[in-house]
Amino acid sequence: MTTAAAPTHARRPDPMTPVPHRVIERRRETHDTVTLRLAPTGSALPPFRPGQFTMLLAPGVGEVPISVSGDPTATDGVLEQTIRVVGAVTRALTGTPVGGVVGARGPYGTEWDVPSARGGDLVLVGGGCGLAPLRPALLEALAHRAHYRRVVAVLGARDPENLVFADQMARWRRRADVEVHVTVDRAGPDWPGRVDLVTAPLAETALEPARTVALLCGPEVMIRRCAALLLDRGVPATRVRVSLERNMKCGIGHCGHCQLGPLLLCRDGPVVPYSAAAPQLAVREL
Repeated sequence: MTTAAAPTHARRPDPMTPVPHRVIERRRETHDTVTLRLAPTGSALPPFRPGQFTMLLAPGVGEVPISVSGDPTATDGVLEQTIRVVGAVTRALTGTPVGGVVGARGPYGTEWDVPSARGGDLVLVGGGCGLAPLRPALLEALAHRAHYRRVVAVLGARDPENLVFADQMARWRRRADVEVHVTVDRAGPDWPGRVDLVTAPLAETALEPARTVALLCGPEVMIRRCAALLLDRGVPATRVRVSLERNMKCGIGHCGHCQLGPLLLCRDGPVVPYSAAAPQLAVREL
């Protein structure tokens, strides 16, 4: 009697195993921020959506969550990640030379859902490195510009030297189909732009509240103040979306390090409606 062989199934990739990527371009944005373009050495990761993040591995050092800052309309499998030095892992990642190899897994988390603003106004407010997670949303909106009544970007930093994507900002400002407001908290006499908080140009922006979707990313104090301003002007809290940061370790909702109230930010975030975020923003990270 012959026993039939058990069927074989392709093994699913381990979600905790990083995929090797080679650095094909390294671009310095500011004194402590670098953008890496990463090409997979084998199979590419699944396509990302604006607002999602990957877990990036510096071999022998550690792993950190980094928002994808590249163009979501690109189809070449190359990841673009903008990284600010805040510790040993980010220092190792930003120091990786062209030709060096890092690991990446993902993409993880929720998205900005840019298409939900179609037919109305899309407002993006980014402070400091907060522009990095917002950049894919802006690029997606500009790639489908005819679907939006207005696209407004309010971008800020502590000082001119900390403005990321400065060259691209200048190109956006020359476009007639997008309103770009750039401001810094402080600057010397040679700065030709505005010195103010991002709340100032945001308050001056004409809005139709019921037709507005706002995306906010930056320091939490900035998020709270901008969200309060938008809500005071009648934008529904469900149409104000924010990107939250907490200490992520696994990226897939298993370890619980990123728990914020009822949310696991790697799974339920990082992008959440302000209606869900507001009660949690008072909770300080330990």
